[in-house]
Amino acid sequence: MIRSKAQSINARAANTLVEELQQYFVNQLDKIVSSNQQLSSFEAIEWLRDEGKHGGGVRYVANNDLFFNRGSVNVSQVHYDDDDTKNLASATALSTIIHPKNPFAPSVHMHISWTEMRDGKAYWRMMADLNPAIEDSQDTALFTECLKNVAPEQFKLAAAQGDRYFYIPALERHRGVSHFYLEEYNSANAQADFNLANNLGKAVIDCYVDIFSNAIKKNSSPTEADFSKQRAYHTLYLFQVLTLDRGTTSGLLIHDQNDVGIMGSLPAIIDKALLSTWVEKLVSPQDQLLTAIIAALPEQQLCIVDEKTKLALANVIRLHYKSNPKALSMQAQGNIIPATVDNHR
Repeated sequence: MIRSKAQSINARAANTLVEELQQYFVNQLDKIVSSNQQLSSFEAIEWLRDEGKHGGGVRYVANNDLFFNRGSVNVSQVHYDDDDTKNLASATALSTIIHPKNPFAPSVHMHISWTEMRDGKAYWRMMADLNPAIEDSQDTALFTECLKNVAPEQFKLAAAQGDRYFYIPALERHRGVSHFYLEEYNSANAQADFNLANNLGKAVIDCYVDIFSNAIKKNSSPTEADFSKQRAYHTLYLFQVLTLDRGTTSGLLIHDQNDVGIMGSLPAIIDKALLSTWVEKLVSPQDQLLTAIIAALPEQQLCIVDEKTKLALANVIRLHYKSNPKALSMQAQGNIIPATVDNHR
């Protein structure tokens, strides 16, 4: 089947932007791999919304386990040009997470999307956050300075909103050390906003690739203790995504046509015993959600989160919020709580 594109000129321009950023990021990451005499490390996987009638997307999935614990660089465009009963006209997005194999190389998450509503409202969503298992203060400063330089007028708001969104109340800590988050952003200067999205994406990619490259050069022989710290952090990452992240939950509730892609941010291995200690820290009904998540994981303490497990976890989350719709209000938020319109990963 053919994956259709949105008719809107702005949506088509946004699609070109995110596809170019996607290819640029994959190419830059491949340079890290190729510089170490390895083969290309990403495989393209296409998915379709309603057999392509309403769009779909392509995700590049890391398949080189010498350098990546898990990695996914996703682009999608969902549209409803043929259905004026939908509130959403189109949603175009780049959504990516990279979890390096080396525990000294931090994970990074970035999301840049353009949404058009049927009533004419349109806006960008821009996110970038650095997620080290073992923090390097110089890396944190470098990433934060990159964000300040590329978006000096927006940085204060974006950092505050990101710090709020990525806070984990039950654990009294954040996921990540440097956050940037603009929700429903539209300055009324279309070209300036487009340029901001493009410049932010390229700046974050360049900064992160430098951080990644330098980290594996400086720390070429991590110990088992280092990998243990990484597994603990990856457990926290999974916990935050599955119990707090609105984008993940939104996508799973709206459709089941890309569950593996939507769950692409989950790291490869987590500590089930550690995750279990957090059940008592959650209030009802979220303690029930975490209990069900744990039950869906493999029996081993160190669980491999493979595609079968991702599908099981997706069903757990879908069932939980359909049974407890009021629990959606307990999820993460920035200064703005966005309407649930679609998830485009």
